[in-house]
Amino acid sequence: MVIMTGEFEYLLMSGAARLGEKAYGAAIREEIEKVTGRKCSIGALYTTVDRLEAKGLLKTWMGEATPQRGGRAKRMVRVTPKGVQTAREFYDAVTRMSRGVSWAAHHPRGIL
Repeated sequence: MVIMTGEFEYLLMSGAARLGEKAYGAAIREEIEKVTGRKCSIGALYTTVDRLEAKGLLKTWMGEATPQRGGRAKRMVRVTPKGVQTAREFYDAVTRMSRGVSWAAHHPRGIL
């Protein structure tokens, strides 16, 4: 079975992987916004987290309640081994498709 990954799914998994043990919704959102320079809705983020978890690409659990969050717990996120493989395949496919195009490197023929 082939699992197709979209750009936002890839960004979310990459953000979670970058944050490691500190990965939870708001932190992943901040990471995506910082790196891409684009806004990220928390609703879209959690909808995507749910979808990726259903596909077996992410695992979530409720962390400890913290005083900084008014005693509420954080929904922690980690990328599963299947998610790592899927993200790697997406990255490799984009890299292969980008070879030889003008935005990937200065292509001698200009825009294709």
